[in-house]
Formats: sequence, structure tokens, C-alpha cells
Amino acid sequence: MITILMPAYQESAVIGLVIRRIQQTMATLGQPYEIIVIDDGSLDDTVTQARDAGARVISHPYNIGNGAAIKTGIRNAKGDILVMLDADGQHPPEDIPRLLEKLDRYDMVVGARSRSSDTSLHRNLANLFYNWFASYMCGRKIEDLTSGFRAIKADIARSFVYLLPNTFSYPTTITLAVVRSGYSLAYVPIIAARRVGHSKIKLLRDGSRFLLIILKVATLFSPLKLFLPVSIMMFLSGFFYGLFKVLVLDMRYGPTSAMLMTIAILVFMVGLVSEQVAQLRFDRHEELGIKKENS
Repeated sequence: MITILMPAYQESAVIGLVIRRIQQTMATLGQPYEIIVIDDGSLDDTVTQARDAGARVISHPYNIGNGAAIKTGIRNAKGDILVMLDADGQHPPEDIPRLLEKLDRYDMVVGARSRSSDTSLHRNLANLFYNWFASYMCGRKIEDLTSGFRAIKADIARSFVYLLPNTFSYPTTITLAVVRSGYSLAYVPIIAARRVGHSKIKLLRDGSRFLLIILKVATLFSPLKLFLPVSIMMFLSGFFYGLFKVLVLDMRYGPTSAMLMTIAILVFMVGLVSEQVAQLRFDRHEELGIKKENS
């Protein structure tokens, strides 16, 4: 069975149409499926519209967050394969078969928004930075870190539920978790439409929060890749500042340079220990997963 998960908040204007498009698309596949709409405390007719269109609805008593809605959907899904997409009409349901056909070879397939997508300039620039940073942290090319349109094997998704935040950054976390754990990841180019209604994401508030979450996620999965460049920059700053004072200003090397170089070594050691802790956590997680499978 395939489970379609749709987190929704105040989407009464479009959610019924999106569900009907999903139903038309899934009918062509001839596979059993279910559509779960996770209403995150909407105050409009989102729940009524979703039920009238034929979806199973799970409601939060109040607005908790987009990531919390996805976690609720993962916990309640009956399918062996999960397809996640937004309820605002951005993600084309007609591309679901393109994601599913790659799941025979890959563990997760993500719909990567192409340049033809109807997205704003500031989001495109932000996504370029996020994709570059994630590619550096993962050691492989990440084409769309923040896309919420993806298909993933249910057992893998459930194993990472405890890591997912309650906010909009769950795609970031699950992408890095999949790659860090050695699972396979593929991308399918899609053309995303402009969402219906107003965006729930505020540029200044959520942009800074999202960057902080990315840094936290990066230290969770590959801390040394974050600590090492900082350590090198601090060490070189202290070293060359000391040389500048000695060779150009004809002064003593000074305590500032020595302090910077000492702190740089401490930062590197913290990163090294954090890397070992992260690896032990993943090894422990793998052991628990094997025990559950055997039982």
C-alpha cells in the first residue's frame, strides 16, 4: 500500500482540488493507497473539504507545526511507501508516479524544483545556499534540501521520526539523516506551481530560524565538518596575526595570537569528540533497528 501524507493548515481553498488530482493520478497506477490529511489546527474549512474529497483526516487540537503534522502522519500511515506533499497546490500530484518508479532502486526520492518553477527570487537564493551547505556536509550533491515533495520507504521514515523537528525544516533533517545513515537518495526534477493563498513562512523570522536549525542538524550528523573549518580559520588568524606583529610592527608575538591558536585546538578537539558521539549514536540506532527486525 502507498500512503499519501499531506500536512495542512488553513488550506480550504485548494485542498479538495489537490486530493482529487491525487486520486486521478493514483487510479492510473492500480495500486492500493490511502490519503491522510493531517490538519494542524486549521480554523477554516480545511477538515470538511478534505473529508468531502475522500481523504482520511487526523486533526491536531491546535497549530503545532508542519513537521509535527508529518510525524503524526508517519505514525498513523498503513502503507509500506510514504509520499509526502504539500496541500497548497505547489507540488504536482501528477509527478507521484515518477517518484514511485525510482523506489525500486532508491530508499528515498525527492522532487527537486527546477528553474522553471514559479518560486520567488529570495527563496531561490536561500535554497542555493542551503543546497551548497548540505552538499558540503553530506559529501554528495543535494539538489533540493527543502523540498517537501518526496517518496520514502515507510520503515526508514519511522526510524527517523524521533529526529524530525516540529517546524518547516523536517525535509532538511530527514534528507541528512538518510544520507548520513548510508541509505540511497535520488532526485526527480519537478515544476512547482505558486501556492494558493498566502505563505505560512515569514522571511526574516523563519529564515533565521531555519538557518539555525540547519546548523544544529549539521552538528548532529557531521559535526567535524563544521568544527574543522572554524578551527582552521581561528588557528590561521592567530598564526598570521602573530607574524604580522613580529615582522611588520616589530612587536612581540603576543598573547592574542597564542590564545586564538589554543582555542582553535580546543574547537578541533570538541569537533572530534562530537563526531565520535554522533557515530556511536548512529551505531546504537542501527543495533536497535536490527533487534526490532529480528523480534
